[in-house]
Amino acid sequence: MYTIYRINANKLDNGFVKALKEMFKNKEIEIAVCETSEIEEDETAYLLKSPANHGRLLKAIKNVAHNRNLVAVNLDELE
Repeated sequence: MYTIYRINANKLDNGFVKALKEMFKNKEIEIAVCETSEIEEDETAYLLKSPANHGRLLKAIKNVAHNRNLVAVNLDELE
């Protein structure tokens, strides 16, 4: 199982640790901690590194801004 939690550090408490222990009972786990802003910057930089991706992403941003080539999804059909 792979789970990502996003939580403000000030909200971490014993209840959070207790929930982790229950969820991963008797299993070895790995915990990595970083600021979410760093992750978002890294993902964006990675996606923009490729010239092909860079062009596609810029085109997609323009399409959204001008309400063009959008795909409507009915969320009820996804369930």
